[in-house]
Amino acid sequence: MTDVPGLDLPRLGAWFAGHVVPTGEVRLTARHISGGKSNLTYEVSDGTRAWIVRRPPLGHVLATAHDMAREYRVMTALRNTAVPVPLTYALCEDAEVVGAPFYVMELVDGVPYRRRSELEALGPDRTRAISERLVDTLVALHAVDPVAVGLADFGRPEGFLARQVGRWKKQMDASYHRDLPAAGELHARLAESVPAEGAAGIVHGDFRLDNVLVGAETDRINAVVDWEMATLGDPLTDLALMLLYQRLAAFGGSVVSDVSTAPGYLSESEILARYDAASHRDLGRFGFYLGLAAYKLAAILEGIHYRYLQGQTVGEGFDTIGDAIHPLLEAGLKALKED
Repeated sequence: MTDVPGLDLPRLGAWFAGHVVPTGEVRLTARHISGGKSNLTYEVSDGTRAWIVRRPPLGHVLATAHDMAREYRVMTALRNTAVPVPLTYALCEDAEVVGAPFYVMELVDGVPYRRRSELEALGPDRTRAISERLVDTLVALHAVDPVAVGLADFGRPEGFLARQVGRWKKQMDASYHRDLPAAGELHARLAESVPAEGAAGIVHGDFRLDNVLVGAETDRINAVVDWEMATLGDPLTDLALMLLYQRLAAFGGSVVSDVSTAPGYLSESEILARYDAASHRDLGRFGFYLGLAAYKLAAILEGIHYRYLQGQTVGEGFDTIGDAIHPLLEAGLKALKED
């Protein structure tokens, strides 16, 4: 396509010259890649080569949630680690080019599996292997020393959990347009039960199977993508959010993803055991982390729902997002009883 929402292709092509490719006229085409419900992802081509361009969503944007520079920086820093990430080419913080900051990265071959049916077609053995690699990749990420890769100042790990409780309250409030009593109750319970934190690490912020690219003919994870919420903090928040998606799918809530219900996919207990054996982190207060994950996801989806109501989203599948908030909040309250 030559005309896509969120990209001014002539201006982008002029910027590409000298930043991504040698100077000269660059004529670009682009298509919006569906599936993401936050930052916008495009495949951009000059006819012979292709790249990925990422920019914030159109319209209403939650504070700090769509920082292109952070996303670009963390992937660049992880380039030479055991964590597979796309190569990064250039960051543009000048909003005059396409209307918002953006960056350009490698187009990686791979599939972001999102639906049970997609894994069923692969069979249970390969599905199990893929879910094992997903856990192993998360362990590898959490084993990276932030200082060693130049990310010592990427976040403030001290007090991370308490700030997360406060941050997602602010994000929920920023998208307020309806009363959600369970959100207030869950926030209050989280605020009064913050546990002591373990060793800090790099947190992806939304780690799940459709945020990685799996080789089309293998169980190999070629790249971890969608780093928009990455920071330094308690890595168990990543594990909890991944398992919360799994619980939501088990209850029939497939608005995010239902891959974990496919035959062969690791169970919650198997995921916890595999992660625990490799990382040796303390999972004793894991109920709190699950409750926080539910509150965080509810705040994110409520923001997306708000943008949908304002007509400020691009893509499909937004009309049912608002309905998912209620079971999420109830799941969070239930998880705290496990703590």
